[in-house]
Amino acid sequence: IVNIGGIANVTLMPAAGQVTGYDTGPGNTLLDRWCAQHLGKPYDDDGTWAASGETDDALLETLLTDNYFAMDPPKSTGREYFNQEWLQRYLNSVDEERQPADVQATLAELTAVTVSRAVQNSAADSEVYLCGGGARNADLLQRLSRHLAPLPVATTGTLGIEPDWVEAAAFAWLARARLHSEPGNIPSVTGASRPAVLGALHAP
Repeated sequence: IVNIGGIANVTLMPAAGQVTGYDTGPGNTLLDRWCAQHLGKPYDDDGTWAASGETDDALLETLLTDNYFAMDPPKSTGREYFNQEWLQRYLNSVDEERQPADVQATLAELTAVTVSRAVQNSAADSEVYLCGGGARNADLLQRLSRHLAPLPVATTGTLGIEPDWVEAAAFAWLARARLHSEPGNIPSVTGASRPAVLGALHAP
């Protein structure tokens, strides 16, 4: 399961064996910030702006040198790390100025490449289901399908749960686990030393 929100993460669920998962890096956050900066829009609807640009391979390779991508899982990150300052630092490190649409295309490719590498490195023979806001980005889906071929790529709608509902359903499950004093974590995903009951109950 690939959840593409501000940050992208994967949950790997083999038929037999240990469930694992971690943040792969930026999902929509850099795309949204760059779009807001240059188009004054909150997001790139359907990825049309990214699709109009050309991926800058040199810039992409520079972005991929960031230490986070080389870290072993389990690992976690957020907007406090992958933000406009992070992007500008790398843009300043390259010699020539890029067209904004080309930067947007490169950021979309960054998300697609880092997610695809995570799947291929850990679950090369699998089915891939997307959820989160990024599942509605046609350009991003096309990039992921290209990188992950011949693996089938679909949204979680195929499984009967809309992509926008997955995170809410997960938090509802966590609440149920807390009410029943059941562990809500998987140590192989979170890096915890043991299963634990999560959260707290507060009476009104």
